[in-house]
Amino acid sequence: MAHRRVTGTILLSIWVASAALGQASRTGGSILGTLQAGHPRLMLKDMDLGFLKAAHEEDPVLQKLWQDVRAEADGCLKKSPLVYRKVGPRLLSVSRDCLARVYALAFAYRWTGEEKYAARAKENLLQVCAFPDWNPSHFLDTAEMSHAVGVGYDWLYGYLDEPTRVTIRRALIEMGLKPGLDVYAKGGWWTKSEYNWNQVCNGGMLAGALAIAETDPSYAERIVPMAVTSLPLALKSYAPDGAWGEGPGYWSYATHYTAYALAALDTSLGTMFGLYEIEGLSKAGYFPIYTTGPTGYYLNLADVGEKSARRPMPCMFWLARTFHNPAFAASEHEQLASRSASAAHLVWYAARPPARAVRSKPLDYYFHGPVEVVTMRSAWDDSNALFLGIKAGYNQVNHGHLDLGNYELDALGVRWARDLGSDDYNLAGYWDSKRGGQRWSYYRLNSASHNVPMLGGQNQDPLAQSSFTKTALDVAQPVAIVNLTEAYQEFVRSATRGVMMVENRRAVLVQDEFEITKSCELAVGMTTDAAIEVRQGTAVLRVGSKVLTARVLSPQSAVFTVESAEQEPPQKKNTGVRRLVMRLPQARGTVRVAILLSPAWPDGKIVETVEIKPLSRW
Repeated sequence: MAHRRVTGTILLSIWVASAALGQASRTGGSILGTLQAGHPRLMLKDMDLGFLKAAHEEDPVLQKLWQDVRAEADGCLKKSPLVYRKVGPRLLSVSRDCLARVYALAFAYRWTGEEKYAARAKENLLQVCAFPDWNPSHFLDTAEMSHAVGVGYDWLYGYLDEPTRVTIRRALIEMGLKPGLDVYAKGGWWTKSEYNWNQVCNGGMLAGALAIAETDPSYAERIVPMAVTSLPLALKSYAPDGAWGEGPGYWSYATHYTAYALAALDTSLGTMFGLYEIEGLSKAGYFPIYTTGPTGYYLNLADVGEKSARRPMPCMFWLARTFHNPAFAASEHEQLASRSASAAHLVWYAARPPARAVRSKPLDYYFHGPVEVVTMRSAWDDSNALFLGIKAGYNQVNHGHLDLGNYELDALGVRWARDLGSDDYNLAGYWDSKRGGQRWSYYRLNSASHNVPMLGGQNQDPLAQSSFTKTALDVAQPVAIVNLTEAYQEFVRSATRGVMMVENRRAVLVQDEFEITKSCELAVGMTTDAAIEVRQGTAVLRVGSKVLTARVLSPQSAVFTVESAEQEPPQKKNTGVRRLVMRLPQARGTVRVAILLSPAWPDGKIVETVEIKPLSRW
């Protein structure tokens, strides 16, 4: 049933985009029939810049953001020249450096008219245009460089002399657009991808092609239809409610390039070809809001960077403006209150909405999709609040780990139960994710490092899927229950994990129930940075003066042990990270494990026990 639903979503999305393309072709005679004349045409036209500068006179927040961008541009004036230097197989860091410089410098020039900014941006553009290539073997590098050069050419068009324009156009075509057309012609894998490569590569190609569409129209005439047909394959991954299977970190990457792609189409051609109407995109801004804990750290599922914190994200302004959702703008303004803005924040600036325009947020949320996520918390706007996030979904999701049922927990301003995040992408076999693939030999990616059960010392099945079978949210004791049977099918008839916030959201109960058909060791572990003192079935975790107590409530005879999470190079070492583990050496039949996690709140009250009931009665 799920496969048929997703396939139908894809077909509908492609049909919507194709119909819009057909309509554009019929009314204009060419896909470029509505091309915005002159420059700049990408993302921020001069008229919109004029509106922005007028608003700046009365908006102190906008004044602060502009000062952030000007400071970044001033910093770019002092940077060394861009040089062709790969890290492993990637030129990506150079492409991203170029992109950041071009946005900051070109925006500062457009705002101030000061030639120093344009001159340095021109130097940077000519440096990358003199490279031997933009590394098309790792096409993200080519796409991001095409984006940077396309925006630089477009925004600085009036400053550049014609010989420089010719040089930039030639490099953009030879090192960006032609390699892209080769990939489209061969049906390259990213043109059919459901994840971030799709948006980044299509978005980069669109920016480059639309920048030079009046002088070299054949590239945009071919690239725009192919990109608009390809993008729905990834955009449908936001369905039904904005989650992103690759996790919050890659949500940011994918969603920024979704915004770049659709904004470039809109400002250049006056249409987004219906792509913004694809289910889930209008809700996408809720994903980073709800998967950020009170510590500021993301729910670290998939290949998110270690202790990845929510940072300012200009695409939140684009989402707020496109879908008229003040909650997305309010969330981004909270981030910018203590952090610096980028030029893209000004491109898509959305004023801070009045408090009355933003409805109070529910405490809990259930995201569906290729990764299922439930988050629950005791309060918003309290850095010490209790927070729990738990995931289900599909172990083969792009960038996924073997972590179905994994949870992370914040309380007292500390992340107690944590995920280690990604390892080095250049490790041998890092992307070999099939059953038995080398990817699963790496500690950070396999089950042994995650806050999940392990049976027989083995990983979860790499092909396993799971889903929540029950959720009760925005109640005094929120509940989420996930069916993990496929993950452990060699050993069990059934496996289920439930999490519940208890005692008016003061503690968390994690309860696992198994019907074990093959006798094996059952281990339930939690990864933590805390110092741990074990007293049989009780463990006291400390981070500075903060304390959390873990208690085994079932089976009553079980005890905790402390193990190291440290590894040897070339894997990341995980220095000082520990594992709190409860082991049952010969588990068989009906087994229930219940562990209570209780923060020591400032009022001195600690939840020491709760009633244990079967998950069927939760």
